Amino acid sequence: MTTGTAGVVFVASLVVALVVAYRPFGDHLYRSVTGTRRSRLERGVFRLVGVNPAAEQSWGVYARSVLAFSAVSVLFLYALQRWQNHLWLSLGFDPVVPHGAWNTAVSFVTNTNWQWYAGESTMGHLVQMAGLAVQNFVSAAVGIAVAVALIRGFARSRTGEVGNFWVDLVRIVLRVLLPVAVLGALVLMLGGVVQNLSAGTDVTTLTGGAQSLPGGPVAGQEVIKELGTNGGGFYNANSAHPFENPTAWTNWVELFLILLIPFSLPRVLGRMVGQQRQGYAVVAVMAVLALGSIALTTGFELAGQGAVPQAVGAALEGKEVRFDVSDSATFGAVTTLTSTGAVNSFHDSYTALGGMMTLGNMMLGEVAPGGVGAGLYGLLVLAVITVFVAGLMVGRTPEYLGKKIGTREITFASLYFLVTPALVLIGTATAFATGNDVTALNTGPHGLTEVLYAFTSASNNNGSAFAGITVNTAWWNTALGLCMLLGRFLPIVFVLALAGSLARQAPVPASGGTLPTHRPLFVGMVVGVTVILVALTYLPALALGPLAEGL
Repeated sequence: MTTGTAGVVFVASLVVALVVAYRPFGDHLYRSVTGTRRSRLERGVFRLVGVNPAAEQSWGVYARSVLAFSAVSVLFLYALQRWQNHLWLSLGFDPVVPHGAWNTAVSFVTNTNWQWYAGESTMGHLVQMAGLAVQNFVSAAVGIAVAVALIRGFARSRTGEVGNFWVDLVRIVLRVLLPVAVLGALVLMLGGVVQNLSAGTDVTTLTGGAQSLPGGPVAGQEVIKELGTNGGGFYNANSAHPFENPTAWTNWVELFLILLIPFSLPRVLGRMVGQQRQGYAVVAVMAVLALGSIALTTGFELAGQGAVPQAVGAALEGKEVRFDVSDSATFGAVTTLTSTGAVNSFHDSYTALGGMMTLGNMMLGEVAPGGVGAGLYGLLVLAVITVFVAGLMVGRTPEYLGKKIGTREITFASLYFLVTPALVLIGTATAFATGNDVTALNTGPHGLTEVLYAFTSASNNNGSAFAGITVNTAWWNTALGLCMLLGRFLPIVFVLALAGSLARQAPVPASGGTLPTHRPLFVGMVVGVTVILVALTYLPALALGPLAEGL
């Protein structure tokens, strides 16, 4: 079987598995966030934190709850890193430096998981388990909760309430993330992923030298990093490390975990608004963009543009032979289409146009299918912008899912869209203006791409790294940390404000002039608006970086 054919089979099997899981897992998600029964464990958690699970919140209270919970999480994780030398299972590691601890705390709380450090030589096991792994669960749950709050805005009428953040958070963690993570960890352990509390095992190499192989609770963290579209890695080599991702079939499992929740959430949308065809339309947009990106990324890598790749017949630099070019390119496309940030190959070694695709995937807003929750609410915002544009074209007040899109709604949607490009472009310009671009190992177009990629990854809460750039400085850790914070929480506030505005409206009955939003025409319009908005926003920067290098 040729490399290209094997890649097609690999992707096709993923598609089939996701189609099979869409309805049952989507229904489980729906029951988890809408059910009224509470387990004994849930009731105990609510009593412990002093939450009335029967009380609902306005969008403002919901937003303040998200921000308060996240602020406490940042402080806790920062303190854990700074005091790790006094903790159990510290492995003798020193405290993390202040600017590094700040960056990591913000990174994991914002579901970014950007890492400036080598995990196996910087973080003790307790910090990995009680700090990083815990944030992998709760930061993912925050994203799903915000998406559900926005859906409630469309589904409800004449109310100022969009749910209860604390109830949503607890239910998503206990009913969805934790059970799947336990099963997934067992599967990965069967595949050879490490799971222990060892400080390391000393071995003798084939040449007679000595080497210490670091152990740790890897499988437990690996599964939730993928399931929650978190990213990062227990080891510095991330999902390219054989202790994190040993074989081609564990590579498949990890990709399935990444895509499972984002591709199932449109089912929740369809059930909550009472129109399943709306969920199918949204998942169709996600699928069109995702399959197109995977095909282009894989094609560029298999073509191997460039003197060296063409001379050797493949672009294998930075890729693991056990995954080959196709599976590596698919992994790179999927993790940048979502907000996962895990890598099983190094994007800095991709061909110029292949690297541009990983960069472009994040610039799309990571909506195909995007991070857990964040992808869905991002795509719904783009759908709102699409119906507004369509309404202007035919001279009618735009409507989506039975709600009018007026001045207030389109303002929130526009602000949501503008946050990330502003952070990316201003951050990149500031790095060059202040001379901090010198940490890039390359000059010219490739050096620009390395800096642009870093800010794009941080601002989109992706967390993957292009490599080829040193970011472990006070300036970079501070600047990227600010981009992560603003890139995560400003859009969340605008999404919740949009949800509150929609929830207060009365439903608008469909008329002869209403644009059907469940048909292929609308799917194509949303795809077009998404691509055009990105092209208009980022094309100048891309033209100076990867396009200039590739052409």
